[in-house]
Amino acid sequence: MIAHDISRRGLLAAVAGAATLGLAGCGGDGSATGSAAATGDGDLLAQITERGAMTFATEGTWSPWTFHNEAGDLTGYDIEVARAIAERLGVEAEFAEGEWDGLLAGLDSGRYDTMANGVSVTDEREEKYDFTEPYAYNRIVVITTGDSDIASMDDLAGKTTANTLGSSYAVLAESHGATNTGVDDFNQTIQLLESGRIDATLNDEVVFYDYMNQHPEADLKIAAENDEPTHVAFPLRKEAATESLLAAMNDAIAALREDGTLSELSNEFFGVDITEA
Repeated sequence: MIAHDISRRGLLAAVAGAATLGLAGCGGDGSATGSAAATGDGDLLAQITERGAMTFATEGTWSPWTFHNEAGDLTGYDIEVARAIAERLGVEAEFAEGEWDGLLAGLDSGRYDTMANGVSVTDEREEKYDFTEPYAYNRIVVITTGDSDIASMDDLAGKTTANTLGSSYAVLAESHGATNTGVDDFNQTIQLLESGRIDATLNDEVVFYDYMNQHPEADLKIAAENDEPTHVAFPLRKEAATESLLAAMNDAIAALREDGTLSELSNEFFGVDITEA
């Protein structure tokens, strides 16, 4: 990662002011469960600054967004963007890995500060979460075997798909009449697809190309794509305690876009720049 030397005086002053007003902090042990956000009081940015770490929930199995490299290190576009944001806030980035549903539940309960997992902004999610400004724009595609007759989103009617329950992919597939089977991760969807147990799966265009680069022998294709790109952003609990963190993260994202870090990371992990709409 490229080191960034921007001034944090405004941020630190805001945090210091919050501390002066007596806002509660965490125990300082670096654990996500130490966050006072779980109890509904305090300012989350002040707590993160006090403990010196920000906890991002992630799957760690979804290349190139979040995965383990050959050395076993957690990396990916989401992971490195999260680290860059934490650096801008003057803290360390910590990651809690798990399955999708558990990540959402952990965010809701306050175990995690946010999620770094290619989270798409949807109308339904905006009712429950506050989202940062987007840090990526993504196209959802329908992935099928090479001999499939699916050629459009409408062709999903009456077909079977597989995606993690509650994901934007599952919701989109079902909105076009497909019957979705819940799975844990992308690798399971591909296994079901190649074995003929489902007709298609929906995922990111960049995820498909990353998979094909690693498995050029796979008899898979993009059969259709969604018309509009989805906005990818960090979700935060919709409560007063997260307002200052939301503002600070938006400032960090703006700075990372302006200095070219987002574009650089996108090209590194995706081979293309998906940071502009």
